[in-house]
Amino acid sequence: MIRVAVGIVTRAGTAGSVPDVLLCQRRDDAKYPLKWEFPGGKAEEGEEMNECLARELREELGVTVGEPVLFHRQEAVYPDSGHYEVWYYLVESVSGTPVNRVFNRIDWVAVNDLGRYDILEGNLDVIGILRRRFDGGQ
Repeated sequence: MIRVAVGIVTRAGTAGSVPDVLLCQRRDDAKYPLKWEFPGGKAEEGEEMNECLARELREELGVTVGEPVLFHRQEAVYPDSGHYEVWYYLVESVSGTPVNRVFNRIDWVAVNDLGRYDILEGNLDVIGILRRRFDGGQ
C-alpha cells in the first residue's frame, strides 16, 4: 500500500467562520490531468506521515507547516495506479506564502465553493467532511 500525506491548508475566509482552503490543479501532462486536489505526496521509506507532509508542502509550495492536525484517514484504490492510504491533515498555519512550484494552478477556495471544481476522485470524501464541518454541507 502506498502511503500519502495531504495538507488541507486553510486561511481565514471571506465568509466569516468558513475558511478558504488551498486547492492545486494537476498539470496537463500528469496522471489525471487538470484535476484539482489538496497538496501532498507519497511518503518515503521510514518517513513519518507528518514529516512527509512538511517535506511535500515545502517542495511543492515553499512553505513551512505549523502544527498539522490529523483530520481524516482513508484508503483509496485507483485501478490504474494502486492502493493508497491517505492521511489528511488540517494545516491552519504556514510560514511563508504558498508559491506554485509544480502545479498548473493553485487557488484559495471557500469550503462552500469546493463543489464547483473538478476534484480528484480520491479527495471527494474528505471534501464532504469539510463541507459538513464548516458550512453544514450546503
